[in-house]
Amino acid sequence: MFAEQCQLAIQYDKISAPEKGFSEAAQAFFANPEAIGCNVTSPFKGAAAALASHLNNAASLAQSVNTLHRVDDQTLNGYNTDGIGLVADLQNQGVALSDKTLLIIGAGGAARGVVHPLLDAGIKTLAITNRTIAKAHHIASQVEDSRVLALDKPGLMSFNADIIINSTSASLHNTLPDLEHISFADCELAYDMAYASKPTLFMQHASDAGAKKVADGLGMLVEQAAAAFTIWTSEVPQSKPVINSLRQQLSL
Repeated sequence: MFAEQCQLAIQYDKISAPEKGFSEAAQAFFANPEAIGCNVTSPFKGAAAALASHLNNAASLAQSVNTLHRVDDQTLNGYNTDGIGLVADLQNQGVALSDKTLLIIGAGGAARGVVHPLLDAGIKTLAITNRTIAKAHHIASQVEDSRVLALDKPGLMSFNADIIINSTSASLHNTLPDLEHISFADCELAYDMAYASKPTLFMQHASDAGAKKVADGLGMLVEQAAAAFTIWTSEVPQSKPVINSLRQQLSL
């Protein structure tokens, strides 16, 4: 859909790599002189990071690459575009990020991939909470930015966030993450990185608990893809019609 907008002729296919053969499959793909880049899905994002010659900040922190780009015969650049996609979709929701206080629930690869883009967007505070708090502390220590902190349950009791983001996989299993002591009373937006045809349990809980607005991650999915498309082609596609089209398909 992006290529149609930009009037580009591209071939974009799915390739199934063997579970223990990602590197070989990627090298075979890039052996084609016309191969420019590829997206990478789980469980191969770590292997893609190891394959890349250069990583952007988000990919380096997460050690997770979802976009590879060949810049010459010898060099593959690796990117994690999830954070770019998240920031773009938060802005799509009409939420200003500058000087805002954010809380991320979860400290896995999804959280790691969005830290740097959120900081680059000018937020005031980025708190990370996780069932295993040591993982949240580990991210905060790696980032080395005073705006990033890890919050345990006692810390959450006195913390009010403008934006609350669920980066866990709980919604994929139709369950809730651990929300004990998390207040949605002053929350402008509660955002779930997962998406579904109906509001997720997290979105429903946040709305019932006082969040002014809730959103799922379908827009993030499209925006991170748009970022990859721009990396490969230098073209900037319009994401809104694609989001609307996918939303319509999802609700059928």
